[in-house]
Amino acid sequence: MHMTLPTLAFIASETEQAQEAAQRLSALYGQERPEDAEVIVALGGDGFMLQTLHANMNAGCKIYGMNQGTVGFLMNEYRENDLRERVAAAIAETIRPLRMQAITADGAEIDALAINEVSLLRQSYQAAKIRITIDDHVRLDELICDGVMVATPAGSTAYNLSAQGPILPLDAPLLALTPVSAFRPRRWRGALIPNRSTVRFDVLEADKRPVNAVADHTEVKSVISVTIRETSDATATILFDASHSWDERILAEQFRY
Repeated sequence: MHMTLPTLAFIASETEQAQEAAQRLSALYGQERPEDAEVIVALGGDGFMLQTLHANMNAGCKIYGMNQGTVGFLMNEYRENDLRERVAAAIAETIRPLRMQAITADGAEIDALAINEVSLLRQSYQAAKIRITIDDHVRLDELICDGVMVATPAGSTAYNLSAQGPILPLDAPLLALTPVSAFRPRRWRGALIPNRSTVRFDVLEADKRPVNAVADHTEVKSVISVTIRETSDATATILFDASHSWDERILAEQFRY
């Protein structure tokens, strides 16, 4: 059966390695404008992939990454041969980001999207005190901690994993609610919640214990409350090689030691 080969646009992070790779691939396969291409090939690491996904929300194109960075969990292996065929055969996964709505101590209201996670982190030497409410029901009156986050399946292998949070399959209808260095209650290790849930964090003693909120690369200083829910009006599509799909990466990550 004849396979239709997609048009490609190459974009790269600022590293010399990624820039040189983009030049070679453009010479081999041509270069469409990103707004006209069916697939954008992102060359860099996971951070650059996140930037690319954010920039192409609801754009109608697909994003295929090749690793020219460090970890590259969201990227495919870098190979120059038969790239159009690889991209055409790749498996598409839909990314649905979180929407953070933060209110600061001076009354400002700030919205931001997060593909990986929304995290609250203490701003000073004082531990944070945070009340956790899920769907208008207070689940934890007071969490004393360095921070707390809500992570998507796509972000479950990032900061969430380093905080001992669970790894989630990309198609799991779940979010990970994970504390960072919880002091009280000491044995609380977090929770798995449905992705249709709305999570609200209220910062207690905000003057004494200031807290920042971070949605991927967007940081908001001195928040007093943060509401988080999965967005229904913003999506991006990421492509993975069939030989190394997201599901396979998730399984492999859970058996590392």
